[in-house]
Amino acid sequence: MPATPPAPSEDGHAWVSVDPRIRARRAEVLRREARRRLRIALVVLGLVVVVVAGWSALHSRLFAARVVTVVGAVHTPVRQIVAAAGLSGDPPLVDVGAAAVAGVERLPWIASATVTREWPDGVRIAVRERTPVAAVREAPASAGWALVDRTGRVLAVGARTPAGLPRVAGAQPAGRPGSISGGLRAALRVVTSLPKAFADQVATVTQDRGGDVTLELTSTLTVYVGSTSQLSQKYEDVAAILKGADLTAGSTIDVAAPATPFVRP
Repeated sequence: MPATPPAPSEDGHAWVSVDPRIRARRAEVLRREARRRLRIALVVLGLVVVVVAGWSALHSRLFAARVVTVVGAVHTPVRQIVAAAGLSGDPPLVDVGAAAVAGVERLPWIASATVTREWPDGVRIAVRERTPVAAVREAPASAGWALVDRTGRVLAVGARTPAGLPRVAGAQPAGRPGSISGGLRAALRVVTSLPKAFADQVATVTQDRGGDVTLELTSTLTVYVGSTSQLSQKYEDVAAILKGADLTAGSTIDVAAPATPFVRP
């Protein structure tokens, strides 16, 4: 006997009968998809919780920069270095980085610095300080002296000339610690290039407005160096004249032209 066709619906379309096994399979597929989405949501939520918890822990007192070790500092107080690095308030260790290095290297004496985080609560700051090469007269009102390195950077100021360093004089006085005495480049080039045996005899190095350099020796003699060209040859000329010439107090050795050095009263 033939199967009875499905009755038409109100809109004229015939209803299609669905096998119960197919409906069950579709339902299972939907349930698996829902479970998969739930698992993904739970994993994402877990990751968010871990990240938030980690961020909170790293910015808590547990991982704060409470122990700061400074090495290499001789002229710069440790507390000044710690403050310049921004570590006075025990900041989170995770935030310590390039800004701390830049802050320390702005200090007058500091040539370079490295900052290392030592988990869970330590920071190690290693510094290399600059070497003073001369004492430069400050502005006339202060009548003090400033220590400068080979680049002209002012390291410190004081009322007395430090022992063992030549004095540098020029048209431009030294500035505040941390500034650069750019107008004394020629004089400082001479100071840092003097032969060791000759350097001990130099008391003052003077640079005029034109950039020419004059040396006042401890023996009351004067050496007119002129420009900073051919310095090695000029030093050899001075050494030869000091060794072989009969010089009187107050004489000037002129080596501005190395080919024709001479002595004038």
